[in-house]
Amino acid sequence: MVRVEGVTKRFGTTVAVHDVTFHVPAGTTTVLIGPSGSGKSTVLRLINGLERIDAGRVLLDGVPLDQDARRLHEVRAETGMVFQHFHLFPHLTVLRNITLAPNVVRRRARSEVEAQARSLLGRVGLADKAERYPRQLSGGEQQRVAIARALAMRPKVLLFDEPTSSLDPEMIREVLDVMRDLAREGMTMVVATHEMGFAREVAHEVLFLDHGEVVEAAPPVELFDAPRHARTAAFLSKIL
Repeated sequence: MVRVEGVTKRFGTTVAVHDVTFHVPAGTTTVLIGPSGSGKSTVLRLINGLERIDAGRVLLDGVPLDQDARRLHEVRAETGMVFQHFHLFPHLTVLRNITLAPNVVRRRARSEVEAQARSLLGRVGLADKAERYPRQLSGGEQQRVAIARALAMRPKVLLFDEPTSSLDPEMIREVLDVMRDLAREGMTMVVATHEMGFAREVAHEVLFLDHGEVVEAAPPVELFDAPRHARTAAFLSKIL
């Protein structure tokens, strides 16, 4: 579903991502781990077309992501992204936050998208919050609304950029539970996270990044229990 092939990204003289290659089969979850500044977030932004690729290419379901504005828009519409911070519109209700994009961008009828939004709110455990405003929700609830909003566009791939990093510890589990359910249901996901328990449980493949490069890629049982590279082992020894 996602193919990242030899992708490089520079910011001025700084190489943020260098020659990164990995594939995400449909229905699987790939988790990106590594220290802060290792390139995880940049990789996600390159997949979603939020940053221009300097070398290499990204393909979504066989379609290359290029800088042609129309093609970029079409491919980006097939990816949903959940950020560290929720980016909900504070002046809109939860229901309208979820329905706005499919109504305006996908041009689907408002009645249709509202019915879908209410179903998605039930799916993330917030069926009773449709008419609330973001300020009336906890951080964990806002992040679950953000997930529902991404799902409302019916994406082929969901990208998560450290979705629990800004949450209080007691709110982390409720967001991870929603993500676990999505993985079990076969949603294709690429997740940058520091939640190693989630990575071990849900990922089909874990990539360890450092200084913008993929140091090691393996199924979680291999990477966590028997890392092949000393740099991976050193990182894991500090966080496990």
